[in-house]
Amino acid sequence: MFESRNPFTQELYYSFSPLSAKELEIKLSKADLAFRFWQNIAIEKRIALVSYLSTKLLQNKEKYAQLITQEMGKIIREARAEIEKCAWLCEYYAQNAENFLANEIVQTGAYKSYISYEPLGIVLGIMPWNFPFWQVFRFAIPTLLAGNVVLLKHAPNVPMCSIELEKLFREAGFEEGVFQNLMIETDLVEKVIAFPTVRAITLTGSERSGKSVAMLAGKYLKKTILELGGSDAFIVLEDADIEFAAQNACTARMINNGQSCIAAKRFIVAKPIFQKFLESLVEKFKNLRHSSPRQENADYSCLARVDLAENLSRQLQQSLKIGNKLIHGKVENLDTFFTPSIVEVWNYDTPVWQEELFGPVAAVAWANDEKTAIQLANMTSYGLGASIWTKDLERAENLCKQLEAGSVYVNSIVKSMPQLPFGGVKNSGYGRELSVAGIREFTNIKSILIEKHHL
Repeated sequence: MFESRNPFTQELYYSFSPLSAKELEIKLSKADLAFRFWQNIAIEKRIALVSYLSTKLLQNKEKYAQLITQEMGKIIREARAEIEKCAWLCEYYAQNAENFLANEIVQTGAYKSYISYEPLGIVLGIMPWNFPFWQVFRFAIPTLLAGNVVLLKHAPNVPMCSIELEKLFREAGFEEGVFQNLMIETDLVEKVIAFPTVRAITLTGSERSGKSVAMLAGKYLKKTILELGGSDAFIVLEDADIEFAAQNACTARMINNGQSCIAAKRFIVAKPIFQKFLESLVEKFKNLRHSSPRQENADYSCLARVDLAENLSRQLQQSLKIGNKLIHGKVENLDTFFTPSIVEVWNYDTPVWQEELFGPVAAVAWANDEKTAIQLANMTSYGLGASIWTKDLERAENLCKQLEAGSVYVNSIVKSMPQLPFGGVKNSGYGRELSVAGIREFTNIKSILIEKHHL
């Protein structure tokens, strides 16, 4: 059963039975039929639908925000911001999609030669619960504008969000079958991937899930984009504004109750300012306001599931047993509640440094020099994002090139935005979403060359 449960109160709202294999076949056939006409719809018509989708999102912002908060515990201010960000994405691609997909003339000496960007077919999106609207829009909007159709397998703990998403697309004027929600168990995912006109899969989720999907995609020769975990480094150099850096460190760690792949998780601070930075960070953690996620003044609330809090507790306990020090917070969780915590790290072969911390735990360490800071930052199997905090912008730009990450931000927390490609390296996955790269990922990049016929 797929359950819609309030993580703050544990109240069960709804439960849903998964699709049967026969019901899935019907949806796959609908997607196949939808692609046959959708790929031939003029780009102007697709753009008009996406523009109207943006309007619908903003008109119903409070409704969708309340649903997000209800199902996965995001504080209401951040839930509203998530819907606004989805609308922003729609507007960005509505303005730029036609240029991004236009034929690209290439001079080869032939009569005519160019690159065209043509749709692939059906794209399966396997999406997580932590940003239940944004993650879907991030892949679906450019995918649909490119002429593909979408199947969504959403996380099982946000079933009402997935149902509402399909309803939203239909109400915005998208034809039946162009965007469909698949409420299926994991054992039916292979059936979807194997379907002939499913041409690609995009997954945002855990490293384990990414490996499983990549194996199936390889078996059936389907393209994949994987956006997996992250253990982002937050590097504070000795000339940084300590208060400014500490405030942003708190924000970067606590966004979405700490449940974000691009949240800063490992804080690497120049030794001369380490103690002052740590004191400032602890003070900011102490001042965080805990409450129900529906409260307007809440800074943090609950994690999305009990097992997530239990795993975070395990990671923290194991890390403290091998020499690291708890500076602030608690080890134990109570159901979905976890106290924001700060660990000073001495032993780097430890869960808080080597694993992804999907919750409000900050791992803090000092570095003697910038070379050591970069080494510590790269001392992870992940490579999603990183940030550098300093007044010396030239120095920071040079250091950006040494960091093994898909995104590096200077004096700004790492975030995804429509204008910049988003994705990772190493075990954080491959491929890119957003910007021009994101809309072209699921296209047939076709080379066309024409010569005049010579008699």
